[in-house]
Amino acid sequence: MSIQFVLLPLFVEVLLTFGVMFGMMYFRTSTLRAGETRLEDISLREPNWPRRATQFGYAFANQFELPVLFYVLTILEIITHRADLLFVLLAWVFVVMRVLQAVVHVTDNNVRMRGAYYGVGALVLSIMWVIYILRIFLALP
Repeated sequence: MSIQFVLLPLFVEVLLTFGVMFGMMYFRTSTLRAGETRLEDISLREPNWPRRATQFGYAFANQFELPVLFYVLTILEIITHRADLLFVLLAWVFVVMRVLQAVVHVTDNNVRMRGAYYGVGALVLSIMWVIYILRIFLALP
């Protein structure tokens, strides 16, 4: 399995994180320039941003929760030479769920839909970890 093939889902997740970050920066900067938000109101991380800036801010923060476990697992899979087609397929399912969750988060923010995407992604990532742990401890290929 080529390293590019294994890393591509991770790269997409990284690009998603940067995309959400730039969206957050745009909406926060816009509200500051328009005078809609004052620096004194947010200087200590108070939640005083308008709705769109808040949506992007929380969506950005979400990219440092479950994805951290995905990053670590991808690196471990590469280091231990365990990355295979199953890993890559599950990685793509995880990343697609992250993209869908982020899109919902920064658009209509349908909590049920967003939660469903999060749940599927979390379940898939859990399965990926269980498979990896079993392969390591049982010395499976």
